[in-house]
Amino acid sequence: MKKRAVVVLSGGLDSTTCMGLAQEAGYALLPLTFAYGQRHGREVAQARKVARHYGVEHQVVDIGFFGQIGGSALTDTAIPVPDSGQEEGIPSTYVPARNLIFLSLAAAYAETRGAEVIYIGVSAVDFSGYPDCRPAFIESMEETINRATRAGHTGTRLRIEAPLVHLSKADTIREGLRLQVPYHLTTSCYRGEELACGRCDSCRLRLKGFADAGAEDPIPYRERV
Repeated sequence: MKKRAVVVLSGGLDSTTCMGLAQEAGYALLPLTFAYGQRHGREVAQARKVARHYGVEHQVVDIGFFGQIGGSALTDTAIPVPDSGQEEGIPSTYVPARNLIFLSLAAAYAETRGAEVIYIGVSAVDFSGYPDCRPAFIESMEETINRATRAGHTGTRLRIEAPLVHLSKADTIREGLRLQVPYHLTTSCYRGEELACGRCDSCRLRLKGFADAGAEDPIPYRERV
């Protein structure tokens, strides 16, 4: 039977690139999307479109309690999404413990589906200062998962693949273009409206990445700053 990979699929550029990379590596794709009460919930709809593009089963898990917890501009509408460059340090768009919980649930899904690897599209180069996008976190999380799961105790360790972690956004986009991933189906804007704002940190990083890669971003924007 073909080996399987769970891909944490947000509907954004990075996770969609991971879909292409996991497919190239020979894995059957098991995309997993989290509806976590995010104000940019449009990304869930885009993730569905990406999964359909690849013709694979797609699991969407509702973990809307993030909205109850709050503490982030992405889950609490009372906190405005800042424009790029307005904040220093860890920004208000950081969602407390998000990747910690995502990877825990992805590990559970991987065990039930017989997957050997989890792909996640974090980057420690072009990112917004989130502590859960760093290599040290990914390494420690893989160790924790294998201490806590049946897979880790039966000699079939689960791996976490973060193939973009040392890539710039431009390098990520070059990889995606090489693999012909459907960037036209993705969304990255933190505000989650029909047209990407072009002003939030995520939009700015994406637009700069396409420019540095010498390519045109195929999605529409309200403005391209």
